[in-house]
Amino acid sequence: MSPPLRSDAPTDFDFVIGDWDVTHRRLAERLVGSDEWIEFPGEMSTRQILGGYGNVENNVLHLPEGAYRAVALRSFDAATGSWSIWWLDGRFPGRLDVPVVGSFADGVGTFTAEDVLDGVPIVVRFVWSRVHADELRWEQAFSADAGQTWETNWTMAFRRRPG
Repeated sequence: MSPPLRSDAPTDFDFVIGDWDVTHRRLAERLVGSDEWIEFPGEMSTRQILGGYGNVENNVLHLPEGAYRAVALRSFDAATGSWSIWWLDGRFPGRLDVPVVGSFADGVGTFTAEDVLDGVPIVVRFVWSRVHADELRWEQAFSADAGQTWETNWTMAFRRRPG
């Protein structure tokens, strides 16, 4: 049984609810000028929590070197109108990534955070978009110059599972 959703719950992320097959494309190396992409499959399932003020995304990523599981946790702050997204990689179960924070405009969600990669301060950006009811897109980009330039280093194409 799932508790009922609140009538005032935000609908921004409703398009990700359900079960999905994923095609991942990830740069072999980040912020070094790499143009070598690694492609691998995955699965994702997302369910609403917190009465619709959040959701949890359960993932299996089939990297060439072996599969792993991960979770994205999202929550909506009604006071600011923004979403926070945390990533928990099952290979590192004691560490949550720095949350990216942002909102949707014209159906596209943009979320950013300040982080560090290999000792270098970076800005992380996630962009979520709905291609149509059965197809989604997510991309991650890093900037080592405070957002002046961006390197997209990971994309995911989602296809809704039948049924």
